[in-house]
Amino acid sequence: MPLAAMPPIVHDPIPFGSRRIAETRAYATRHYGLHRARLIAPKVIVEHMTENASFGATFNTFAPDVADSELHELPATCSHFVIDPAGKIHQLVSLKWICRHTVGLNYTAIGIEHVGFSEAGVLSNRKMIGASLKLTRWLQAKYGISDKNVIGHAESLSSPYHHENVARLRTQTHGDWPRRFMVKYRARLS
Repeated sequence: MPLAAMPPIVHDPIPFGSRRIAETRAYATRHYGLHRARLIAPKVIVEHMTENASFGATFNTFAPDVADSELHELPATCSHFVIDPAGKIHQLVSLKWICRHTVGLNYTAIGIEHVGFSEAGVLSNRKMIGASLKLTRWLQAKYGISDKNVIGHAESLSSPYHHENVARLRTQTHGDWPRRFMVKYRARLS
């Protein structure tokens, strides 16, 4: 896969210090049997929706290291990248760290959040979808990730890389970026 040009990325890191790294390592041990906090040779890119209206709201959701309201675990949820409606790509977490964004895939997935409430809104926003496709293509080229492994959060359970040790979470997923939208997204990647 030829290397795509790296798009402009604004570095807006959330706090990811020694405590959060230790919590990430403990999470990876519990959920995947891996004794590391490092994201090594990622195989999947997961597209997400923020369900809010701004980058600031998204940053404020991911920055505090508090147990999440859904699964009540630490470290807090996060994503590597956020794309705002103006098409600006923000990097919140270094690609060397695991982020908690998709149950069953965090150990091998890069997370990309899209600010907004609907996939159709992202697909129709020229700046946002353009930035998203550029970022995704660059990450695909950098890590050798095929189009079929660029998935929506709603497709996580069908990924061949899905693995979850915690029985109660083996079928846990979210509804953002279902297949009907990801078919359109992946067609634009080609």
